[in-house]
Amino acid sequence: MSRLPLASLLFDLDGTLVDTVPDLADAANHMLAALGRPVQDEATVAGWIGDGVPRLIKRALTGQPFGEPDAALFAEAQALYNAHYEAHVACRSRLFPGVLPTLETLRATGFRLACVTNKARRFTGPLLEALGIAPYFGAVVSGDEVARAKPDPLPLFVACERLGVSPRSAALVGDSGNDMRAARAAAMPALAVSYGYHHGADLKGLGATVIVEAFSDIPSCIRFTGDFVRAEAAS
Repeated sequence: MSRLPLASLLFDLDGTLVDTVPDLADAANHMLAALGRPVQDEATVAGWIGDGVPRLIKRALTGQPFGEPDAALFAEAQALYNAHYEAHVACRSRLFPGVLPTLETLRATGFRLACVTNKARRFTGPLLEALGIAPYFGAVVSGDEVARAKPDPLPLFVACERLGVSPRSAALVGDSGNDMRAARAAAMPALAVSYGYHHGADLKGLGATVIVEAFSDIPSCIRFTGDFVRAEAAS
C-alpha cells in the first residue's frame, strides 16, 4: 500500500497512546468497594472499557454490557469513581511503547497533531501533562467539550478546525470500533493500532485503512504533504 499523504494526525487516547487500564481498574474497584460490592481484576475492567466512563460504571454496577442501574445508585457510583480517578489519573497509567519518540518524529517532520478522546476534560489534561506528551498536541478535544462524542465525526472536525487544517488532509489513529466509525463518518483515513482495547473487533471490517502492530510503525504508513488548508467550521 502507498503511504497516505497527510498534514495532520488525530490520536485517540485510551488504548492508543496510553495504557490506562490500571488506573481505571483502581477507580472502579474503589467505587465498588465503597458500595459494598466485590472488586474485580484488571482483565474484567478492561472488558468494560470502550464506550466512555459512564458506560464503564454502568457495566460495573450491572454486570451487563448495556445494563441500566438505578439512577440514584449510578449517581452515587459516578461521584465515587470520578473523585478517585481524578486524584489518581496517572498513578499507574503508562505510554504504550514507542509513543514518545514517534510523536517527536511526527512533530519534527511537520505534522500537526491533536488528541481526540471521549474522556472528560478534567481527566484528559492532567493525564497528558503527567505523562509528558501534552506539548505535542496543538489541539485536545475531550468528550464533554462537544455536543456529540465519537463515533460521531464532530470531535474530529473540531480538532481539525483548532489545528487549522482541512479534514481532507487528516487521519485518525485509534484502537476501537468507535474510532473507526468516527473516521469513516468524517471521510478520513483511519490507522488502527492492533494492541488497544477493541475486544477482538474486526477493525478492518469497521473501516480501518491501515492496521499497525506498533505505534512506532505509524511513520512508515504516511507521508507529509504540508497541505495546511483551514477547515470550514464544523456544523
